[in-house]
Amino acid sequence: MFSSDFNSVLDRLMTVSQAMDDAGSRAPAAFSEGRARTQLWLPPVDIYETESAFVVEADLPGVHRENVDIQFDRNTLMISGTRAATLPSREKLGQLRVFSSERLSGGFSRSVRLPEHVDAERIEATFTDGVLSVTVPKSSQAVPRKIAIGSRNDPKSING
Repeated sequence: MFSSDFNSVLDRLMTVSQAMDDAGSRAPAAFSEGRARTQLWLPPVDIYETESAFVVEADLPGVHRENVDIQFDRNTLMISGTRAATLPSREKLGQLRVFSSERLSGGFSRSVRLPEHVDAERIEATFTDGVLSVTVPKSSQAVPRKIAIGSRNDPKSING
């Protein structure tokens, strides 16, 4: 259905994007006045291509829709936002004894570089049950077309 060259380019773009995101996640947490700052966390994403669009789905449990920002600039889709603290504050409860704290909070940011032939004006996003789904339609130039073959008396035509 899709050419192997195009898939190869897309695979390389995704590998570079993942490497950049992974490098950011390994940065040590900074400390200020003896307290840890909020951490940058990377929500897991699935990125796939259909016949007519690229789709990015991100798991954002505990994130409110109004705390998510989606931007598209120069073929790069950027998803960022914040997740509130997962533990109650000591000010609210007084004594707080934590046995385990594995859920990260704070800011997150993911970037996905897409091929050139997308229709930025028709990008759509939905947020259902903690899953953000962003659909980036392909432009008409990127959609495969079937070429009809005419006879000698009838010139070749393109069926779209």
